[in-house]
Amino acid sequence: MGIIFKQSVKNTLIIYLGFLIGGINTLVLYTRFLKDEYYGLVTYVLSASNLIMPLIAFGVHFTIIKFFSGYTSKKEQDKFLNSVILLPLLIAIPMGYFWNYFHNWIIDFVSKSDSEENLIIESYTIYIYIIAISCAYYEVFYSWAKVQMQSVFGNVLKELYNRVAVMILLFAVYFQFITKQEFIIYLSLAYILRTLMMMIYAFRLYMPKFSFSLPYNFKEVLRYTFYIILAGSAGAIILDIDKVMIPGKEGFETAAYYAVAVFIGSFIEAPSRAMGQILQPLTSKSINEDNDKETESLYKKSSINLLLIGGLFFVLVNCNVSELFRLLPNKNYAGGILVVLLISSAKLFLMLLGNNGAIINNSKLYRIVLPINLGMAISVYFLNTCFYNDLEMGTEGLALATLITVLIFNSFKLWFVKEKFKMTPFTKKTYLMVIIILIMFLGFNFWNFAIPEFYFLKFPVHPIVNITLKSVIIVVVYMFVVVKLSISEQINNLVRRYIK
Repeated sequence: MGIIFKQSVKNTLIIYLGFLIGGINTLVLYTRFLKDEYYGLVTYVLSASNLIMPLIAFGVHFTIIKFFSGYTSKKEQDKFLNSVILLPLLIAIPMGYFWNYFHNWIIDFVSKSDSEENLIIESYTIYIYIIAISCAYYEVFYSWAKVQMQSVFGNVLKELYNRVAVMILLFAVYFQFITKQEFIIYLSLAYILRTLMMMIYAFRLYMPKFSFSLPYNFKEVLRYTFYIILAGSAGAIILDIDKVMIPGKEGFETAAYYAVAVFIGSFIEAPSRAMGQILQPLTSKSINEDNDKETESLYKKSSINLLLIGGLFFVLVNCNVSELFRLLPNKNYAGGILVVLLISSAKLFLMLLGNNGAIINNSKLYRIVLPINLGMAISVYFLNTCFYNDLEMGTEGLALATLITVLIFNSFKLWFVKEKFKMTPFTKKTYLMVIIILIMFLGFNFWNFAIPEFYFLKFPVHPIVNITLKSVIIVVVYMFVVVKLSISEQINNLVRRYIK
């Protein structure tokens, strides 16, 4: 786990700095500098682009990680990269040609809502397509860098660059350098620039000799790519279908309220994203080398470390969420407290499973990913429809649908790895860690410091003081307990290294 920890620590710091900037954007700038309907519009455009991005990417970003380490010569590696780099265009070009049909469908869908302000989407559907292509090729070149065991720069672009760009653009709106209407245009340009930067970096790390030769196992590569493109598209539905469904019923403002709650609930997954960026190629390498012992070691260590770190942020987020919502200017955002709990619970369960997904995706049994993801996509769609449209449960119903889907299908993936690979991520420390998280959550969830109300330039300061004081106590108690009980060898070594 040495190389994992070295890059994961860097990536975690980058991701949490990105989340900090993203938190400022989400809780302060978006909600004050853009009207709720324009914030909802941005959420809709980005979520819709996320839905079609895996389709355009053609699964190439996963294919590079799975197959690259399996080639033993540079010549074969070059053939492989040459053969996959242009595959996304097979989807992107026809989709662009028929985009006018997609545009009309989007307009018809959002027009179902009674909100007349939904018609602002009419001038912005093309940016869904532009951002999707940019993100697709960004992921391709990011995977190109990851197989060279260099994930930090790509992580900076993925986690920091976007949020800094958004912050700059939001201030540009505030100071009237650009209009609210121009915000998405400049944001799209920022995504294009990010992709170009990632491409240049990837080529500097590894520049293949370009040719029209195909690798010896191209049929296997293409077969895997087709499976992953379908599985990836289904996976994207799980993450973003709810944000796309909301405007069709309640308007873009409600999409903005839900996006804030989901952002807060998703905060805990940052270490999973950081560690996953280096775990994926390492897991692929250990599986390609038939090193079952190393694969199981990665499985167990990733699970306990992610549960430990994710558990801390689960407690911090859910014990401070009511104060976080007091920072927002519109009281309608405060209805998302239950959404935060449900989404963060789903994220914590995924972290508990460690690199489970990477093991399946990079094994010979990767085909199971397609029926699993299709099942999840169908499940979350029908549960969303049932809870949100039929039972009128509001956005809490969307979050509940996500949690139920995650629990059921990822429990199956847990069982699948146990049956096929004879390994689980759990140890005795896992169950102890779950108990610690529950006790900490229940112990700190029902009280706050009695801080008098205090405002600076009409901005509420007292919730920040309350959050800070409470968080310090939670972190100290939590870390003391997990270190004292030696939950994670890696965490204890890290603590001993910096605290003599």
